[in-house]
Amino acid sequence: MTDGLNIDVKQFGKVAVLFGGHSAERKVSLLSGNAVLNALQTAGVDAHKFDPAEQAITELVSQGFERVLIMLHGRGGEDGSMQGALQVLNLPYTGSGVLGSALAMDKIKTKQIWQTLGLPTANYQIAEKSSFDARSCKVIMDELGDTVMVKPAQEGSSIGMTKVSNAAQLEAAIQDAFNYDDSVLLERFIHGSEYTVTILNGSALPSIRMSTPHTFYDYDAKYLSDSTQYFCPSGLSVEEENRLGRLALEAFHAVSGIGWGRIDFMCDQSGQFYLLEANTVPGMTEKSLVPMAAKQAGMTFEQLVLAILKTADEH
Repeated sequence: MTDGLNIDVKQFGKVAVLFGGHSAERKVSLLSGNAVLNALQTAGVDAHKFDPAEQAITELVSQGFERVLIMLHGRGGEDGSMQGALQVLNLPYTGSGVLGSALAMDKIKTKQIWQTLGLPTANYQIAEKSSFDARSCKVIMDELGDTVMVKPAQEGSSIGMTKVSNAAQLEAAIQDAFNYDDSVLLERFIHGSEYTVTILNGSALPSIRMSTPHTFYDYDAKYLSDSTQYFCPSGLSVEEENRLGRLALEAFHAVSGIGWGRIDFMCDQSGQFYLLEANTVPGMTEKSLVPMAAKQAGMTFEQLVLAILKTADEH
């Protein structure tokens, strides 16, 4: 990738980096936002912190900001609501628009779209808080297999997620997930390796394979643990790498993704890839995957951040 290598930073004007916010992912957003803000300022961009939890969004206009880089993870920043507000304020912003953000934030809607288009995704069922019957748990386990992932429909960073292997665990996990969302995705667990592919300006960056001693790639494995291993290059053949990149781009476009994002996969023991979820504002912390993929593609962190900022031109 060469986007971001030769950019006149003055073209961006006064930039607000939105991070913090009110979501359950606030802590991660603060880490991502500070890293991005520092990189922009080092590159010479007139960039400033803006935390919607501390300032009214209308202050973006009164303070004279000309464009916005969104580093808000989770609800209120990644679900289309902030994107809609910025469009009303007539402020260019990075990443996906209202539709793409809202779709990708909802794991159930994302899977339904992928399934409709014939893209590979694991078998699943949906639990709704208003109609959930605990007596259905055994039937669900029988239908989905020996291991099931329980995921709140609209949380990120693996918040509220649980891996279960029997009906009693499933019931407890669903009830816990209902603390985060009224709709919960129940997904057959794919035994194998986990991969992720970053999308940047219409291209797929080198894939990353993750390995963790945790029961799955959970919040601790992502942000706190030193035992998680990352492989980039991921070890795929050139043919497999290209196939995975094409699938990532197709999956990203299917949910109306724009500019930049990340698609996560599982690969079963036969080599079949399955789509897990789409991320329209991936993490940008020191342990994050997007900077790792960009580095393998020959980009510095500053160049990556400038390339992300440039995606605001697409709105």
